[in-house]
Amino acid sequence: MAKVIMVQGTMSGAGKSLLVAGLCRIFRQDGYVAAPFKSQNMALNSFITSEGLEMGRAQVMQAECAGIEPLVCMNPILLKPTSDVGSQVIVNGEVIGNMSAREYFAYKKKLVPDIIKAFEQLSKKADIIVIEGAGSPAEINLKENDIVNMGMAKMVDAPVLLVGDIDRGGVFAQLFGTTMLLEDGERDRIKGFVINKFRGDVSLLDSGIDMITEKTGIKTAGVIPYMNIKVDDEDSLTDKFNDKSKAEVSGNAADIVVIRYPRISNFTDFNCFDALSNAVVRYVDSVYDLGDPDIIFLPGSKNTIADLKWLRESGIEAVIKRYSMKKPVFGICGGFQMLGNKIIDPSGAESGIGSAIRGMELLDIDTQIREEKVRKQVDAKISFPKGIFESLKDMEISGYEIHMGESAGGGADQVGTGAGGDADNGNDAIEGDGCNLVVSNGKNVYGSYVHGLFDKGNIAACILKALGKSDSEKFSYEEFKESQYDILADTIRQSMDMDYVYSCLKDAKITL
Repeated sequence: MAKVIMVQGTMSGAGKSLLVAGLCRIFRQDGYVAAPFKSQNMALNSFITSEGLEMGRAQVMQAECAGIEPLVCMNPILLKPTSDVGSQVIVNGEVIGNMSAREYFAYKKKLVPDIIKAFEQLSKKADIIVIEGAGSPAEINLKENDIVNMGMAKMVDAPVLLVGDIDRGGVFAQLFGTTMLLEDGERDRIKGFVINKFRGDVSLLDSGIDMITEKTGIKTAGVIPYMNIKVDDEDSLTDKFNDKSKAEVSGNAADIVVIRYPRISNFTDFNCFDALSNAVVRYVDSVYDLGDPDIIFLPGSKNTIADLKWLRESGIEAVIKRYSMKKPVFGICGGFQMLGNKIIDPSGAESGIGSAIRGMELLDIDTQIREEKVRKQVDAKISFPKGIFESLKDMEISGYEIHMGESAGGGADQVGTGAGGDADNGNDAIEGDGCNLVVSNGKNVYGSYVHGLFDKGNIAACILKALGKSDSEKFSYEEFKESQYDILADTIRQSMDMDYVYSCLKDAKITL
């Protein structure tokens, strides 16, 4: 078994994912094979592994920090909310069905063998496993049959670092209250507190740290400053959605708008643009905030029909249709489906009831939602570039498809899943090897099933140039991410007692 340490938080968004990522990077820098693990993740940002299996993107980002390939055993259970009270349940990368919160609460204990098997698989590949909890271990209404916080720590006998978010205020109450709500055996597992997102003079915390150590007997292992780094976010708690500093775009910067519908998924597709020095990415959910951007993206959705209805009822659809007459509109996955003529969900695979809806009618495609999910990685070249893709001829792209819909139009091959070829239906297929990467209407409207389409090399910078906004064509998003991971690790190393963290590492031991 590998050595193990676990990071839990006083709440969602306290910084668990980033701390796990930073520790993975530090351990890698120090010569160890480190790996992240999260037994159960609830998020709409997901990824397809080389095996064609689905996992949460937070663990993908953490694996990148560790310099290893993302594997589904790093995240054996993924919950993708389909409504306010239910989720699609994915176990070991495969969909097992949709469940209400109450149904899943009663069912989840049956998944313990899957968690243990995944952990044992991972432990054969790593020297150190850094486990991430979810939410808070002190959610006493959910503690029965816990499989992700102290329940997970007990399964593998893991020591715990507890992270509190001082940026939201009340950090000492967070840490003390969480600790006091734990049972004695659980409280004993906490080996250190971490105060996260601190701004200012750290010495001002000294008296508070002394007092909480006196009251709990637990050492504060570090105070991490607020970091303005750009890495993939786990889910809708991202600060990107509420960043008011981006309300106005000045100078020659590209104004990029992403429509933020209620069930937005895989919004990490646009992080590559956010990394460019001459672009501003705004997430918009009101017609009053749209402005006059250089391009509008319709992202993925976990419930495409419901989000299309929202788009229509909010008035945003009408604005986008007018906008598309003069500037580019690009839909990815669910957003791609919305741009077509119609979407049909006969079995209720996505919407829960059999339904159909008229699309935005900007691309000549029809989509049928099927019960089986398409999951695959895509490596291809752009063979027939059009419009904003003209400068990308023969450039390689890497990404992945993850969708329950199949789209086709006018007798053409299935878009995004079939063999390539220009579609004879009023659309142009920007073809790759073995799949249609992008379909356009020959004017300003584009769509694709490929997530991560803009991530490789300098594709994002070339798209920016096609929009009339210059940026460095030597920009590499992969290199940019690596630099951000190093900044993350350096900041954590300087802010935490890493000798103490190493002393907390423990040989993993299954203790069911």
